[in-house]
Amino acid sequence: MLRWLIGGGREPQGLAEKSSVQTIGEEQIQNPYTELLVLKGHQDIVRFLVQIDDFRFASAGDDGIIFLWNAQTGEKLFELHGHTHKITAIAPFSSSDVTEEKTDLIITASADRTVIVWDCTSGRQVQKVSCFHSTVKCLTVLQRLNVWLSGGSDLCVWNRKLDLLCKTSHLTDAGITALVELPKNCVAAAVGKELIIFRLSASNSGSEGWNVLEAKRLVDHQDNISSLVSVNDLTFVTGSHIGELIVWDALDWTKQASECNFWDSSVHPDVQPEIKLSQSPNETSVQHLTSDEECVFAAVGKGIYVYNLQMKRVIACQRTAHDSSVLHIEKLPNRQLISCSEDGSVRIWELREKQQLPAEPVPTGFFNMWGFGRANKQANQAAKKMQENTPTYFLELVGDLIGHSSAVQMFLYFGELGLATCSADHLIILWKDGERESSLRSLTLFKKLAQNGDLQLKL
Repeated sequence: MLRWLIGGGREPQGLAEKSSVQTIGEEQIQNPYTELLVLKGHQDIVRFLVQIDDFRFASAGDDGIIFLWNAQTGEKLFELHGHTHKITAIAPFSSSDVTEEKTDLIITASADRTVIVWDCTSGRQVQKVSCFHSTVKCLTVLQRLNVWLSGGSDLCVWNRKLDLLCKTSHLTDAGITALVELPKNCVAAAVGKELIIFRLSASNSGSEGWNVLEAKRLVDHQDNISSLVSVNDLTFVTGSHIGELIVWDALDWTKQASECNFWDSSVHPDVQPEIKLSQSPNETSVQHLTSDEECVFAAVGKGIYVYNLQMKRVIACQRTAHDSSVLHIEKLPNRQLISCSEDGSVRIWELREKQQLPAEPVPTGFFNMWGFGRANKQANQAAKKMQENTPTYFLELVGDLIGHSSAVQMFLYFGELGLATCSADHLIILWKDGERESSLRSLTLFKKLAQNGDLQLKL
């Protein structure tokens, strides 16, 4: 395990000349992560990080090994072997059986067509299932029902002991790629372009009997659904490979709002022909969605977008937040966002309110999701009126974390303990608040000196 101190990240030389990506200098006053710990162990791409509790997390990837780590110290707690191929999904599962002592478990699925439940306290394998006809691509735990779901060519419902409670018939060869929990014992499953709503119900024959029934199919997306996120008990959101974003009612599954086809010049005839985005799927795909009660935060192509659910529009964006596709994005408690990218960078953004300039014309492109081009006169007047009544925002780059040498797949935020990132360079990095770590070391040193002083006085 390697440890070193950094005083602030710097963009690789020549990067700024080759792209329009915003840069930041040596002085990163608002970036607290000036110290890092590098955790080694994986032999291939690390794709997944899941939080177990306030101090522990698990990592997994293409080497088929699962590691359990201490987020505070970086200590490797366990190395779990049981899969023979890459890990395709992972989920934490804490037992809620009142008759037993609380146990922290994790469930892992692999391309070897097995699913394993692990005990995080002992590092032991609890159960293993090998009856799948295809790779399980997603796992979702319904903690309230004390069951979990596996999604592949079919949807299976399991209890904590890995007993199969019920399953759907074969869906498609492509199978389920994402799952999200909905109210009233329902789940939404992404199956290609379709969104299938399933309802779980306990069987009348007994407490262990369950049924899973298809309640509705939603076919509003024009391309494969790439991401799902639950906002609250009333709302969930989906995104597709061609940049469609749809806001759904979580109770009756009706479409509440959408932002679609923003790269299609036929939809926006006012867009100048010379100003258009590449039609590459990497440029338009919604890679990741996250949300709070107020907004949805979308990683789309190389950019990040803040969509306000009440206003039903994008209120801020960075169209080129990174040099390559943004793979993961999360909202922090203090109006900040963190994003990571295929270019190996991790960046901190702050959502700030823009100072109003009454005489300045506002392009309509800011008020639609990914609109480009010049606004016509009528649209400009409408935009001015909207500007007078509503605040506008922008995303300011306040931190650049340079440490990984390859694509950063995702990250976990541990509050005052810092940030954990995983990458295609086989490494995990714990990013620490430098001032806090320095204070903790000083406090430890003072305690030792005080103890030694007491011993000397006694002698």
